[in-house]
This record gives sequence, C-alpha cells and structure tokens, in this order.
Amino acid sequence: MNKIMKRIIISMVVIILVILITLLGINFFVIAKTENKILSEEKAKELEKVDCVLVLGAGIWGENPSPMLEDRLLQGIELYKKGVTNKIIMSGDHGRDNYDEVNVMKRFAIEKGVKSEDIFMDHAGFSTYDSMYRAKDVFEAKKIIIVTQKYHIYRAIYVAEQLGMEAYGVNSDPQGYAGQTMREIREVLARDKDWFKCIIKPEPTYLGDTIPVSGNGDVTNDK
Repeated sequence: MNKIMKRIIISMVVIILVILITLLGINFFVIAKTENKILSEEKAKELEKVDCVLVLGAGIWGENPSPMLEDRLLQGIELYKKGVTNKIIMSGDHGRDNYDEVNVMKRFAIEKGVKSEDIFMDHAGFSTYDSMYRAKDVFEAKKIIIVTQKYHIYRAIYVAEQLGMEAYGVNSDPQGYAGQTMREIREVLARDKDWFKCIIKPEPTYLGDTIPVSGNGDVTNDK
C-alpha cells in the first residue's frame, strides 16, 4: 500500500470518527440538558399555571390507539384528573382521510371521563418538532407538560424549550414495547436532526390560524 493510499484511509477514518463523536456528543447534550425537567406525577402536581398537557401521537390500530399511544393517553388523562391542568392537546398525524390519530386520541380520552371542550386536537402534529412549534404558535401554550415514553421525552422537551416554551415531561413507560431497541437507535439520529432544526427553526409543515388552548377545544373538531 503506497503512502497516498494510507493517507486517504487515515483521513477517512478520522472523518468518520469526528462525525460519530459529533453525533453522540449532540445526543448526550440533549439528554443532559433536559433530564432535570422529567418529573414524577407527584412533582408535576406541584407546578403552577400549566397551560396544558401535550400528548404526542404514537400510531393507531384501526380505531384504537396502539399500546404505546394508549399508555401516553392514560398518563395524560391521569394528570388532567389530578388537576395538574384542565386542558389537553392531542397532537398527531391526521394528514390523510384514512389515517386519523387525533380523533382516536380524543375519543379515547372522552370515554375515560375527560370533557370534550378540554381536549384540543392538533391535526398536523406530523413530527415532534411540528407538534412543539404548533403548540406554541397555533395553540399559544407557554408552559406545558409533555407526555411520551422516556426514550422520546428528552428530545421533545429540548425542542419545546428551544422554541420558547417552559416545558416539563412525565414518562409513560408502564410496560416494554416490541421493537424498542430500534427506536432507541433511531432516536439518537432524531435528536441530532432536531438539534440542527432548532438552530434554523424552520416553520412546521402547516401553521394556520391561532387556536388559544385557554379556549374551547371543540373548535378543533372536524367530525
């Protein structure tokens, strides 16, 4: 192997190592920056003037929430019933006529005793970033509690804070989930992606008119 080839290989290895270190460094930064904002249910009850609980979508099975989404919903509903806040935003994917996370989420919450007018549906929560951006700019939320699984909650809190909200998180992990190892791996890359997005701060896929979360959630009904 000649000297030029050796230099090329060494340069490529160095570049790969720098990229890996950068990606992992951003990942650990996001976790370290937000881990003290993850609260227990009891600690969440001590917060004052919380505008809403924000429950993030996680897939539906026909007309029912997936197990992961059901756990998020149950935790969000529990916070509502314990008086942490009197409003819930259900943020998920309703970009197609035949796929509607948010109405499934709202119906589930109503069946569990949440008032319809206390539930806002974010029909364009196509990503974590979009959900946070819209929570602030469309629903005018300033102080929120995000409900999702622990692997996801660091990024959600980070994005919310970078967009200007005071954000906290409550985990919803009462069980294990199939495919979790792959989710954890993808989440590392997702944290890196949203870290960069929070520098640029692009608008989400859709914005639209403001719908203050302090009002009546039934204005978001489409059925």
